[in-house]
Amino acid sequence: MKILLVDDHIVVREGVRRLLSGMSGAELHEASTGEEALAMFRDIKPELVLLDLNLTGIGGLELLRRLLSEDEKVRVVVFSMHAEPIYAARALRLGARGYVSKSAGADELVTAVKKVAEGGRYVEREIAGELAFTQLSAEDPLQQLTMREIEILRLLGEGNSLTEIAQTIGVAYKTVANTCSIIKSKLGVERTADLIRVSMEMK
Repeated sequence: MKILLVDDHIVVREGVRRLLSGMSGAELHEASTGEEALAMFRDIKPELVLLDLNLTGIGGLELLRRLLSEDEKVRVVVFSMHAEPIYAARALRLGARGYVSKSAGADELVTAVKKVAEGGRYVEREIAGELAFTQLSAEDPLQQLTMREIEILRLLGEGNSLTEIAQTIGVAYKTVANTCSIIKSKLGVERTADLIRVSMEMK
């Protein structure tokens, strides 16, 4: 089986290569950017792609869309630094068949790759539990947001500071900061940087 590993960190790629070297019949190829991955995907036609979300140029989620539009049968396992369920939910809705965070154990990544390679699906155990809980309240976490919260999230994604957002929508800085805290709680993320990433990736 041809596996394409897409990650911009060489240390991560080397570690994954060692982990998967014991898989019988695995032929591992590597790419460090979305553009490089897309070109290599068209050239070698891998059966499985192990994909990081944080890529320069073409982002991970956009690359996921493009890969599946070119070959709907390709099996994609997302391997990301993000352990929040909202990222897993988004990737799975776009067509990924697996999701594992980089904080998971090495055995869990190998299990995910093997299971997806065999035609199954796999979500990291801890994320799967949180994801199931989140989906009890709403199929899409963004549906929990009010119009004001969505507007603030959109402005964050456009690169505005909290002060600039307060000026734009005509409220106090403290109101914007408090609203961001509420949004983080609803989406299951911890940092403002996570909100910015969510905003950009949900477009």
